[in-house]
Formats: sequence, structure tokens, C-alpha cells
Amino acid sequence: MPESGDPRRRPLRAGWLAALVRLPPFLWLGAFFLVPFAITLKISLSEPATAMPPYLPVLDWQSGIEGWSTFLEALHFGNYETIAGDALYRDAALSSLGLALAATAILVCLGTPLAYAMARAPGRLQPLLVALLVVPFWTSFLIRVYAWIAILKPEGLLNAGFLRLGLIREPLEILNTQAAVMIGLVYAYLPFMVLPLYAVTSRIDPALREAAADLGASPTRVFWTVTLPLSLPGLAAGALLCFIPMVGEFIIPDLLGGSDTLMLGRVLWSEFFSNRDWPLASAVAILLLVILVGPVVLFREAETRRGEAAR
Repeated sequence: MPESGDPRRRPLRAGWLAALVRLPPFLWLGAFFLVPFAITLKISLSEPATAMPPYLPVLDWQSGIEGWSTFLEALHFGNYETIAGDALYRDAALSSLGLALAATAILVCLGTPLAYAMARAPGRLQPLLVALLVVPFWTSFLIRVYAWIAILKPEGLLNAGFLRLGLIREPLEILNTQAAVMIGLVYAYLPFMVLPLYAVTSRIDPALREAAADLGASPTRVFWTVTLPLSLPGLAAGALLCFIPMVGEFIIPDLLGGSDTLMLGRVLWSEFFSNRDWPLASAVAILLLVILVGPVVLFREAETRRGEAAR
């Protein structure tokens, strides 16, 4: 019998240890993603009911195989057919994607030079700049959105400043428009764009920029040929961190956009709490998830190709 200290047992113990280390993340994903997803998927295949829970069918665990058979036969795709045939949901999806894409593009244009400036700042100032960027998170998100109502309303601070400067003759109608929603989205998600970009840009070896400058490249050419390509992983991560939650955003379009702003988050809230149609709302949630899986998959494939090319 080999002893406990036998080297032949060490790879086996190492394999079990590696499996135990990987187990908690899988348990976490199973408990807090797969199980809720399965419940939402099941509800999306149900039909609304005036009961508690407000949908049918409900599985009777004591009925055995017959109960399972009756339960599975009652599930249907009627809610997805409703979504496919109703222009409201198509328009909400397109509007959400359009606003999220436009806001993400603006965030890229604003966040890239801001992150670059933070990364090139003196080392003693960089922690202060990061802290100033994170400070808004210390205040409630809802309160910050309400503050934009006071800024954007006709008698608000923005119009008052424009009138005093003589830039306009009458107050602008900004609140309850898509422009107000865009302003709110850009303001709320700018730190999520800047922080990943800053983390990547600050780790770029300065010698690379210096070498490009020594070869005659102007500062602008150094940025476009050296800094920006090396910052693309942070740019992609920041874009995803902003785009994904913005597609399903509810608070900003509800408070700043008014009744004419149509987004999936508002449709989802309306189906759940106003119409109490949980099955249809769950189908909308599954649709939103399917829409958001695409960018994540594309990002993973691009990262995989980049890693293979780097080898």
C-alpha cells in the first residue's frame, strides 16, 4: 500500500483541490442565475391567472408522473407569439437598442480622452482623480436622477443659465424627451466607461509611446497607433458594462423621458405591476436576455482571438 506521502497521490489531491476551488463559483451561478432563469422561463410559458401565484399551470408535486404530464402539456409559447405580433414590443426593443448604442458611442467619445488624461496625470494625482470619479456613487442613484429633473425642467438651472447668458430667448423643452434620457444615461454610466479604460491605459508601458515619438510620430499619431490599440480591451469592457444595463434601464427613462419614451425596462415594469401579467412580463425579460447575450458572446470571441494572436 502506498503511504499518504506517496508522490503518486499528489496529482490526485491537487486535482480534487482544484475542483473544490472551482465549485463555489459554479454553485453561485447555479443558485443565483440558472435557477432564477429557469423559473422565469417557466413563467413565460404560462398564462396569467387571478390567483396567487398569478399564473397557471402550477406544478402539483404530489401528483406524480400524471401531474408532471399535465403540467408540461399546459405550457405554451403564446406569450412569445404575442410579442412577435405586437409592434409595441418591437418598437420598445428597437428604441432601447438605439438609445443604448447612441449613449455608448457618446460614452466612448467622452470616456477615452478622460481616461487617457487620468492615466497621463502625475502619479500623486491619479488616486484623487479616481476618487472624484467614484464620489457620485456615494449618493443614491435615484436622488441623482431626481437632481437632473431640477436641472432640465423649463424653469430649471440649465435654462436659467442659458437665459442669463442670452443664448436662448425662451426656455428649452428638454425634460420628458429622448435628449433628457440620453443626458441621464451618459451621466449615470460615465464612470463605468472610464474606470476600465483607465485601468488598462495606466498599465501601458510609457517606453512604447516614447519609442514611437523617437521615430518621429506626433502625439496624435502616438495615441492612434499605440495607446488606443492597446486600450481596446478596456474600451470593449467599458462599452459592455454600459450598454448591457442601459438596454434594460427603467429609472432614467421613467423620470426623465416622460410617456413618449419607449424602452423595454418600462414595458417590463408595466406588464408586471400595472397589468399584473407575469407570464408576458417574463417573456419580455427572456427577450431582453437574448438580446444582451449577443454582445457578450461577440466580446468573448474577440478576446479569445486576441489571446490566440498574442501567443
